[in-house]
Amino acid sequence: MRVLFVCHRLPYPPKRGGKIRPFNIISHLSRRHEVTVCSIARSAEEEAEGQGLRQHCARLVVGRVSDALQAARMVARLPTPTPSSMGWFYSRDLAHRIDEMLANERFDLVFVHCSSVAQYVLNARGIPRILDFGDMDSQKWLEYVGYKPFPLKAGYWLEGTKLEREERRLARRFDLCTVTTRAEWETLEGYDTGTRSDWFPNGVDSAFFAPDGSDYDADQACFVGRMDYYPNQECMFEFCAKTWPLIRERRPSMKLAIVGADPSPTVRRLGALPGVTVTGSVPDVRPYVRKSALMVAPLNIARGTQNKILEGMALGVPVVSSSVAAGGVDAIAGQHLVVADAPRNVADAVLRIAADPEERGRLAKSGRERMLSHHAWPESMKRLDGIIERCLERSGSFTGQVV
Repeated sequence: MRVLFVCHRLPYPPKRGGKIRPFNIISHLSRRHEVTVCSIARSAEEEAEGQGLRQHCARLVVGRVSDALQAARMVARLPTPTPSSMGWFYSRDLAHRIDEMLANERFDLVFVHCSSVAQYVLNARGIPRILDFGDMDSQKWLEYVGYKPFPLKAGYWLEGTKLEREERRLARRFDLCTVTTRAEWETLEGYDTGTRSDWFPNGVDSAFFAPDGSDYDADQACFVGRMDYYPNQECMFEFCAKTWPLIRERRPSMKLAIVGADPSPTVRRLGALPGVTVTGSVPDVRPYVRKSALMVAPLNIARGTQNKILEGMALGVPVVSSSVAAGGVDAIAGQHLVVADAPRNVADAVLRIAADPEERGRLAKSGRERMLSHHAWPESMKRLDGIIERCLERSGSFTGQVV
């Protein structure tokens, strides 16, 4: 089968959330099919780094864009019904090359990851098409409204509203739509578009993210995530303001490592707080997580699956998560991870794990086992294979060659 795969970020190396899912889908499909991947790159460095994806697909087509031009495209869409996000991910060169391929080559399936790049294949005719929304981005923008000051909140409301309308429109244009979690699927189903939909979970590379038997520091907690990403910034500001003082009051030796690339100046200033370290970009997050007694994931804004939680649990490190962040993980609160929201409850959970090696060991063991049984990429890809088969069968294109 010949597959045209379009995604919004060049998914190599698969080091961040927006790249991990498409990379694993591409790698899986390429084992049995001829996959052409189309994406954009925002710099020569990103394009050069992304060439490693060629080992995992038959062909890679990249459209180069610049942030200045993309920002202008976003602004140009402000007075129109089209979401500005569509401008941020649009490349005229890539659009032209995809149009040429669709006109001159035969594909058996078009697979799109992320609604922002669905625009590239709307003219495809006579080919089964699947749109993997991943997360329903509109809902995240609408959640931002509650956290942003005026007039920024008006801009987020406008973009979220336009995105939701566009998601509904796009869903009707595809044969089948997918998302990452049952909760996201319920949101998509609530749009009542008439298009069939399903979900398949994100996985974790449990061989790469695995315990190594090293000792941990009972006085250290960690948070992992890109620190130029607003939900990560917001939750660390709140955690450090409301929860961290409660923890330090009862256990003055506790330390917090905020591990993630591109921290803003405001995030870096958190490093001045007692016991807090802001690392910035690191070559490998695993040593920081393994060294910690626990990972915190106190996000207030979270859609889909938080890969940081999957990776922490796979590393055998207990996770204390907010309820909204835990909602995207197939795990049971109290059994595989700890869920807490109020600052006092979060502090209690952190201190309990730090002080009790047996409780830490129990959560570490059960958390990793849950990742192996419920968030392994092979199992997720089996579910995807079934979704693709149903799409092809409905279109009359199925030949029994998906798996």
